[in-house]
Amino acid sequence: MKDLTFGTLIAVFEEIFGRGLFWGMVIAAGLVTLAYFYVLIRDRNISWRKFLLAQLSMPVGAFAAVWFVLLMTHSHLRNIGGPVDVIVLLGVAAGGAVGIAVLVYTVQSLIAPRGKDKADGASRTP
Repeated sequence: MKDLTFGTLIAVFEEIFGRGLFWGMVIAAGLVTLAYFYVLIRDRNISWRKFLLAQLSMPVGAFAAVWFVLLMTHSHLRNIGGPVDVIVLLGVAAGGAVGIAVLVYTVQSLIAPRGKDKADGASRTP
């Protein structure tokens, strides 16, 4: 593999996860991102209580992402061969942490809209 192109990365991910699962994850990530932007535009501010709960879920997302990648690649942590492997796993963990935080914040905001979050000072109207 001489050149690292976008098409090459897609082919590698399709090989690791399978075509259906990979594209399903891409579509799910796109839908969650669109829902997150919808919530931000709808509410016009951030609920700090929901944001805190979303941040508390980040370690769970990091662990789940690393576990999922290790499961899909039929690997174990003992198979880590060097610094690049550690950097990749840290990147996977960071992506999982951010992804679960966005998901948790979005789901909270869709279930309990801004007006119903009475304990959050930022969501009160003057």
